[in-house]
Amino acid sequence: NSFIFKKHPLSNFVSEWMTNMLLDYVKNEESPTSLLHLSFRFLYIISKVRGFKIFMHVLPHEVADLQPVLDLLSRQDPTDPESWETRYILLLWLSMTCLIPFDLSRLDGNLKSDGGEDKEPVMDQILNMAKSYMVVSDTPRNAASVLVSKFMTRPDVKKKHLKDFFDWSYTLIGQTSEESLKDVMVLDGVLQALAKIFKHGKREDLLQYAPVVLSKIEQKNLLQSSQAMLRKLSIKLIQRLGLTFLKPRLASWRYQRGSRSLAANLSKSQSSVTDAVTTHMDTEGQEEEDYDIPEEVESVIEYLLVGLKDRETIVRWSAAKGMGRLTGRLPKELADEVVGSMLDCFSFQETDNAWHGGCLALAELGRRGLLLPSRLNDVVPLIIKSLTYEEKRGACSVGSNVRDAACYVCWSFARAYEPKELTPFVTQIASALLVTAVFDRSVNCRRAGSAAFQENVGRQGTFPHGIDIVTTADYYAVGNLNNCYLNISVYIASFPEYTTAMIDHLVAMKINHWDSAIRELASEALHNLTPQAPDYMATTVLPKLLSMAVGMDLQSRHGAILACAEVTHALYKLGLQTNSGYVLNLKKYICILFLLRGFGGELMRPAVCRLIEKLSLSKMPFKNDPVITDWQLFIDDTIHTLHLHSDCTDHVSLQAAVIGALSALCEEFYQTESGKADEQIQDALVSQYIEGLSSPQMLTRCGSALALGCLPRFMIHGKLKQVLEGLHQMCIVSQKEAGFTEARRDAVSAVSQVCLTAGVSPGGSPDSALCAENIAKVYDMLLENINDYTTDSRGDVGAWVREAAMSSLKVVTVLVATAAPQMLSPEQVGCMMCCLAQQAAEKIDRYRAHAGNIFLGLLHSTEPAVPHIPHKEELETSASLNWKAPSQSFQHISQLLGLQQYLYHTLLGLTVSVGGITESTVHFSSQSLFEYMKGIQEDAVALTQFGDTLLSIFRDNLHNDRVNIPFLKMLNQMLTNGCFEIFTKQEDHPFCVNILNLCKEFKKSRDVSKLRSCVFCGLIQFQGGVRRTVLSQLLILLCHGFPVIRKTTASQMYEMLLTYDDVIDPEVMDDVVTLLGDTNWWSDLTTLRPHRNQLCDWMGVPRPHTVAKVSI
Repeated sequence: NSFIFKKHPLSNFVSEWMTNMLLDYVKNEESPTSLLHLSFRFLYIISKVRGFKIFMHVLPHEVADLQPVLDLLSRQDPTDPESWETRYILLLWLSMTCLIPFDLSRLDGNLKSDGGEDKEPVMDQILNMAKSYMVVSDTPRNAASVLVSKFMTRPDVKKKHLKDFFDWSYTLIGQTSEESLKDVMVLDGVLQALAKIFKHGKREDLLQYAPVVLSKIEQKNLLQSSQAMLRKLSIKLIQRLGLTFLKPRLASWRYQRGSRSLAANLSKSQSSVTDAVTTHMDTEGQEEEDYDIPEEVESVIEYLLVGLKDRETIVRWSAAKGMGRLTGRLPKELADEVVGSMLDCFSFQETDNAWHGGCLALAELGRRGLLLPSRLNDVVPLIIKSLTYEEKRGACSVGSNVRDAACYVCWSFARAYEPKELTPFVTQIASALLVTAVFDRSVNCRRAGSAAFQENVGRQGTFPHGIDIVTTADYYAVGNLNNCYLNISVYIASFPEYTTAMIDHLVAMKINHWDSAIRELASEALHNLTPQAPDYMATTVLPKLLSMAVGMDLQSRHGAILACAEVTHALYKLGLQTNSGYVLNLKKYICILFLLRGFGGELMRPAVCRLIEKLSLSKMPFKNDPVITDWQLFIDDTIHTLHLHSDCTDHVSLQAAVIGALSALCEEFYQTESGKADEQIQDALVSQYIEGLSSPQMLTRCGSALALGCLPRFMIHGKLKQVLEGLHQMCIVSQKEAGFTEARRDAVSAVSQVCLTAGVSPGGSPDSALCAENIAKVYDMLLENINDYTTDSRGDVGAWVREAAMSSLKVVTVLVATAAPQMLSPEQVGCMMCCLAQQAAEKIDRYRAHAGNIFLGLLHSTEPAVPHIPHKEELETSASLNWKAPSQSFQHISQLLGLQQYLYHTLLGLTVSVGGITESTVHFSSQSLFEYMKGIQEDAVALTQFGDTLLSIFRDNLHNDRVNIPFLKMLNQMLTNGCFEIFTKQEDHPFCVNILNLCKEFKKSRDVSKLRSCVFCGLIQFQGGVRRTVLSQLLILLCHGFPVIRKTTASQMYEMLLTYDDVIDPEVMDDVVTLLGDTNWWSDLTTLRPHRNQLCDWMGVPRPHTVAKVSI
């Protein structure tokens, strides 16, 4: 399928050797059946890629090929679903060989067989074969229709069998019913065959049958069939009948454009082009041949017009092509009436199907020169409407196919008419095509509009600034919707011919669009287009938007409010540059919006917040105006009711909108002339948002935290200590409750924003700036949250907090290092870098990459340089690394294990990765860890230090399942790989003893995964009394209450004894191994205890005793 649209490069291969090579296998009588079918399967693939019409001509079609092909086809089983490609190719092959220029009766020879029975003539064999395959339900049916069309139009066959074939077809049409799938397939085959016969046959032979066939279709009412393919074939057959009724002729009245060279339009002047091309022939002085138009033609045209309105595209497309073919054989007057009937499809009472069919038909007429220039005055306005056609259906709309077809019409007009014919419509067509190419929601329509505009630029040469625009708005550029709205539109609007058209289209069609994303993009596009026509925006567009903003339609109000916000802000910025008073003159209009009520809802609240933000940024003269109080109340209400107006998919955008509005509002309207905050408002807002941090609603906490983070500097001056304390307390309380994870994330982000806003002052007050007194508290808070591993039903949600904490640490560190690096203590920086190293060694790719990039960013930072980074000179100097790729990141992060200060945290992070479940992460992290261990095998001090760190991690996280289970898995791998071989040579090494003592804590655990991860078998390699203790623990687990633990322990002991042959006496080794392997450890404990006790005796380990429970 991938080569269907790349067929031409394969044509040489098809014609030269591929087909012939495959046919050699077919012609070889010794070829097995499987090879035969495989050859035909490849031949079918070639025919599908190249198209069967071209492929047929490659097949050999000598007289000698006819009988072998017929015989091979007769041996096929029509019901075999595995060999349908064979039957398909043989039918195509037969349709070529049956065209031999000899009477088929010459091939019959002696019709008497050896047994005295009459042989069937070749002609009858082919006909019967074709009929049998016309009614099958698979693909060979299509090839059978091709065979019928070629065969029945032979001179010798049509004399004998054509009438009978039509009678047989009438019978099948009358007997079939749409209720049966088998009958539908029969109808499909018959209609295909009849359509192809009327296509390839001679008019004089078929004219007598055409009325009867038409009446049969009318009686069957096939145009109302529920099957789209039957309706399409009916339209196809009807148009062929119409062409049969009319004499073949080339309309002398058609419009002709003699030269179609692009070079002629680009290099020659208009006068020379006019001389070079042939204008349409004036038929006034030429008399057309008079002939009667059969009555059936009117019915055919009516059916085709109905087909143009069909609900399926394939039917409309077939009807459009039929209208083009049929109109070319009509006199000028009748053809003009047909065009008028087509134009009726463009009524707003019609559906999008009719509009689409009408566009396709007009394109066909234009392409064939059958749409005369005199009709362009009627046609062009309809095409302009079609280019922006969109009809709302429920929550979406239809019409993209109409717009695409309208682009096709414009494309065909560019090739059909001389420039002088389209000159009066250049501005309309060019503007409409550019609007479609830039602003259409469908990428296919944008690309179609771009292609049609490019064709007009090349063929017509009259489109203003065509070459410049085509270079910018090409096929690939218009593929990105944001780029179209925000960049390409600005470039095109810089040409005065298109500015107003683009702005008007956005206001009329896109501001009220059903898709909210399009409305938002349209408002941003209006912002960018405002500098191109500021007066038009201020005097015409903005009043229109204000009237839409107070309308009844919700979508129009939403888009209009967004557009008002963006245009107002753009006019303000333009006014600063030109010293004009656009914004001041808008106050009376803007105030109207805030007389409204009912701005609730998740759709309107972000829009109103955007309006508040933009009006504040535009410095509207509302200082001390009551409307400011309304704005603040609206913002506060939105923050406290976030949970009512947004769900989990869009609350981020609503939060961003309300926080942006609050920040801009405070910055513009709450600052006194002295540069300080209004104390009453400051106290009210800060207290209110700190109180919101303890709200029972999670989104209210999020909004309050972000609100505190966005306050300008004068608003938090004197309140910094209170703000930081409130954020800290919220993090502590919510973490203890294991809830409100998103609120902690936003609070941690707010800490860095507050510090960034307040600034750094080493000797300043802790209530006003980040200083020596409060920096330790800020770092403690962030470092606490970098170890947030909260989990819930969504998974590791604490990762959101860790990510925010890492980002905030970077912001605060860079801020302090820039302003007062002496405030950073070695302990703070060292702890921060160790925590970042731990996160950079963990298992989740996204957060590992985030931590690694921050780690390297701080390490290599020069402006400012971060002081007191541990082992800075010894760390890797490469600043570029793909931390998301485990194959790259772990080999670098494992190098930190050799640095004392990073060892604990790095090993803790690696523990989670090596003992994880993601295959790639486990593989590369363990590989890097083992490579490091291999390098320190000869260094007893380093290995001892590593072992002590392992014990510390295990001891610190003994009751933390997030760490201890991966730790046991990692330790098991390390023991298996002999990473502690030096320790095994010393009897009762402290490392082994401590591990064993810590593992005993799990023997009463009910967690299966924890029990299965215990490393008792790996510890058996250690010498001394510890080995006896390990065996005792393993034998206890053989009679554990969980069958899966018993089975796992037995399997591991079996492998352990085969690996370490010095564990038990060799004389009992075979007995022990046999008992471990043959015992059914899923049995009940009563049955298993004797076996376990036997193993104890053989191994010299005391038998475990059951401890009776003491009842109190």
